[in-house]
Formats: sequence, C-alpha cells, structure tokens
Amino acid sequence: MANDVLAQCAMCKANATSSLQNGSSIAKGLNTGILYLMAIPYLLLAFIFREQIKSLYFRLKARYTSR
Repeated sequence: MANDVLAQCAMCKANATSSLQNGSSIAKGLNTGILYLMAIPYLLLAFIFREQIKSLYFRLKARYTSR
C-alpha cells in the first residue's frame, strides 16, 4: 500500500520500476528531480519573505524567553 502513495503517473511508475529491476539509476534520478522541483518554490518563498520570517522569529523568541 505504501508503494502506491509514492507513485507518480502510471508511465513514470512503470519506467521507474523497470529501471530499478534492471539496475539502472533512472528511478533515483526521477526521484531526485521531483525533490528538486518541490524544494525550489519553498526556497523562493523563504527568500522573498525573509525579513518577515526573521521578525516573527525574534518576536516569538522574545515572547517565550521573557517568561
């Protein structure tokens, strides 16, 4: 059941499964590419809102350390 959750489209899953059975590294490259594409938007948002994130961090730190 857990393998179904990790699957992409049917063609991608078939390609990755067959490449793993043949000893190829296509599946690892596919997974790395997916992780790379997933991380870029989060990094961009963190860069764009870095000042707001920093001020929020310092406000929360001051609030919880002053108790």
